[in-house]
Amino acid sequence: MTYSNRSFRNTLLTGFLVFASFSVVFSQQQKETAPPLRERLFYGGNFGLQFGTITDIQVSPVIGVWLLPRLAVAAGPDYRFYKYQSDRTNIYGLKTYTEFVVVKDIGSVLPVGSNTGIFLHIEDELLSLESKIWNPAILSNRFSINTILAGGGLSQQIGRRASMNMMILWALNDSGYGVYSNPEIRISFTF
Repeated sequence: MTYSNRSFRNTLLTGFLVFASFSVVFSQQQKETAPPLRERLFYGGNFGLQFGTITDIQVSPVIGVWLLPRLAVAAGPDYRFYKYQSDRTNIYGLKTYTEFVVVKDIGSVLPVGSNTGIFLHIEDELLSLESKIWNPAILSNRFSINTILAGGGLSQQIGRRASMNMMILWALNDSGYGVYSNPEIRISFTF
């Protein structure tokens, strides 16, 4: 089995196990009259721009669900246009993540008058890279890399259901292709 197939299989297995384990939690939460699903769903993602020696344009929408008041899971596609000198390529893939809210409102802990929360974030991302740009020794046109990112961040409420999130993530396994900077700084929105 090739590395690409194992990575894809591992990503699917991880996603399945995360969602299966949370279905047990969800069924237990239903006994406590959980809000309807439509009130627990959220949408969002991030959009990234970098220009200069490296041009990196990223679009990454997600759909997620709050399984518990402090625990959310989300998944979605990921697309990047990447250019370095004369090389241009399209990177695409899938990601799934889990977030746990450690502090819902810093203002309730410290007298700062803020609606800012603190959360932990772990993400599994499977990307398809073009062989001629990233690894010409590979005979197929594209190959996959699987990366686990982990970190935390701040969430600022900007509406009843909307928030702006700033997070710092570290790639826990280095693929050797330099797709991520360590740390990776992201700003995302959810609504």
